[in-house]
Amino acid sequence: MTEFLELESQDGVRMPWNVIPGTKQESAQCIIPVSAIYTPLKPLPSAPPLLPYSPLRCRNCRSVLNPFSIVDYSTKIWICSFCLHRNHFPPHYHSISDDNLPAELFPQYTTIEYQSGEAGQAPMGSNVFLFVIDTCVIEEEIGFLKSALTRAVGMIPENSLVGLITFGSYVSVHELGFGMIPKVYCFKGGKEISKDQVLEQMGFFAKKPKPTGVIAGVRDGLSQESIARFLLRASDCEFSLNAVLEELQKDPWPVPADQRAARCTGTALSIAAHLLGVCVPGTGARIMAFLGGPTTEGPGTIVSRSLSEPIRSHKDLDKDSAPYYHKAVKFYEGLSKQLIHQGHVLDVFACALDQVGVAELKVAVEKSGGLVVLAESFGHAVFKDSLKHVFQSGDLDLGLASNGIFEVNCSKDIKVQGIIGPCASLEKKGPLCSETVIGQGNTTAWKMCGLDKSTSLCLMFEIVKKESPDAITQSANNQFYFQFLTYYQHSSGQMRLRATTLSRRWVAGPGSIQDLIAGFDQEAAAVVTARQVSFKMETEAEFDPIRWLDKSLIHMCSRFGDYQKDSPSSFSLSTRFSIVPQFIFHLRRSQFVQVFNNSPDETAYFRMILNRENVANSVVMIQPSLISYSFQSAPEAALLDVASISAERILLLDSYFTVVVFHGSTIAQWRKAGYHTQPEHEAFAQLLRAPTDDAAAIVKERFPVPRLVVCDQHGSQARFLLAKLNPSATYNSDGPPVHGGDVIFTDDVSFEVFLDHLQRLAVQ
Repeated sequence: MTEFLELESQDGVRMPWNVIPGTKQESAQCIIPVSAIYTPLKPLPSAPPLLPYSPLRCRNCRSVLNPFSIVDYSTKIWICSFCLHRNHFPPHYHSISDDNLPAELFPQYTTIEYQSGEAGQAPMGSNVFLFVIDTCVIEEEIGFLKSALTRAVGMIPENSLVGLITFGSYVSVHELGFGMIPKVYCFKGGKEISKDQVLEQMGFFAKKPKPTGVIAGVRDGLSQESIARFLLRASDCEFSLNAVLEELQKDPWPVPADQRAARCTGTALSIAAHLLGVCVPGTGARIMAFLGGPTTEGPGTIVSRSLSEPIRSHKDLDKDSAPYYHKAVKFYEGLSKQLIHQGHVLDVFACALDQVGVAELKVAVEKSGGLVVLAESFGHAVFKDSLKHVFQSGDLDLGLASNGIFEVNCSKDIKVQGIIGPCASLEKKGPLCSETVIGQGNTTAWKMCGLDKSTSLCLMFEIVKKESPDAITQSANNQFYFQFLTYYQHSSGQMRLRATTLSRRWVAGPGSIQDLIAGFDQEAAAVVTARQVSFKMETEAEFDPIRWLDKSLIHMCSRFGDYQKDSPSSFSLSTRFSIVPQFIFHLRRSQFVQVFNNSPDETAYFRMILNRENVANSVVMIQPSLISYSFQSAPEAALLDVASISAERILLLDSYFTVVVFHGSTIAQWRKAGYHTQPEHEAFAQLLRAPTDDAAAIVKERFPVPRLVVCDQHGSQARFLLAKLNPSATYNSDGPPVHGGDVIFTDDVSFEVFLDHLQRLAVQ
């Protein structure tokens, strides 16, 4: 895998096929689509230079000058590698020559950043944070939330703008700019509220007659003072904001014992979006919603107030018996369109034992590029540490950027089907758009209202070249080119453009199969498949994910495996493909495909994280990593199998969302006897410390912060580990378990049986 990791560290791109099938028919036979997982803001070790001028663009296809362009120094002309159009260099490039190249033509700078001349500073500071707080929670939760928010407020950069909305049965917009006495505007939660009503009621046009036309910031009669009533610089409003938080109390409306609290989340988010749309359209602003329970009132309701009615489950959604679901999703689709139009982000921190409606909110969070965190309580480390992470600077900085636009350009034999990931189509149609749409398609440009260092997009391509050309033309130019352009507002407020240009060789005709195998990246392939299957499960009715995955795997193995027909024992896979069956086996059992035992909120949460993380992180979600610690050897990778459990080992499982430190039964007994506190058992104390330290290191740098589970063999929490292991020893397998080992109570097939079936079917 090392060469693929090197390619990723150079450009932030991983592709399943690094040698590309050259014709439509051959790419269809490859099962895994020609695709790329691109992390636009990935910090690159060989940091590309920041050029202080605008990029040079092709007059015909608007692609940017890059190392693959053909340059004629004598006539000062460059030929675009995408459309072969001839372009003249402008006068300020007149001194270029073979020995005097501009940075963008250096062969090693396939990724480069440009900074536009004027700093695109937001009118008053770089970022805007509007906190939207749910107060329909118990006093204890309010206390946890207060302390977490007070800490966050202290970490917000001074020149950022901050606003505050609280809601329960009513929505209260706090006027922070009026410091003498707390001043609040209230809206009834039960009905939809338009932008005009918000303006009217909050007195935005008290001094001036209302202008006609679009309301867009200062020039239309919105004075700076009226904006500063609700959005204040963090340094100016810290006192008044902390005073409001200090006074924060549980929603005062009485709740009958047989009912849920009246909670109008939809109305609150809608008012927050209107407020930002009026005050700061087009700047990097985030609505940060802290939700403690289900919406029961107004638009976006997911359940009635009566406790006798349960919150929708996966079964209800399948049978179409969730009465509120489609209406709520439609409401949030409307909200997402508004946020994208304004360039604003919705972040959701959902902390409750029950569902809060993340499944319905998903469309607005994902399309606006927002962050999402799911925890059981505002007092849980998962929430507190994740919130701290958002405002941290230094190494653990998330690198939040805003207002991005992502564009793609490619050779004429390739078309773009779409993107699966946190972005929204800008519907910029053109000759590069494919008829087949996957994810956000029908466009070559996408809006990314919010993005950070780890935001990764999965681009799907279609090869449109029909026939295999003869060998002569193939040797002349058998390269496909791709260019990814990302405009974004850097956290410093400047507008930047990052351009990444790639070239990949294509092959066609007989004998090309070995070339394809040599350029195959199995990790990237597993992640593309996982995003595809999640997307299909959400958009296609009657879709059977297990069957689809199995069929894809069988076709792939019979195309790329070595075997004699009808002889399963002769079957073998090249090392480039050898881990694919394992990935698919774990993907079939993962939380992305198995919705049993998970609520619709949890499934939506897992899929949102999968759709925005890079390859390395996504692989851990699909197939967790397991490390074993023992007296006999240094920490080493262990098989993700129940056979790895032993009484004298400690195991560390990282499944991305949870990190488990699992003590074998003997180790647990010694620990309970307190041996690690005795000086003569220092080695044992070190053995106990090592996995805990490694777990802490994982937890510290990940976002959202994973749940840390420390458990013992045969304890109740051991289920977090057992659920992820290959059940090679189950309650009905022959013979007792290995000494000190364990068995799993399941009827799932083990990997050995799975592989056996696969070999039998692949050779038919």
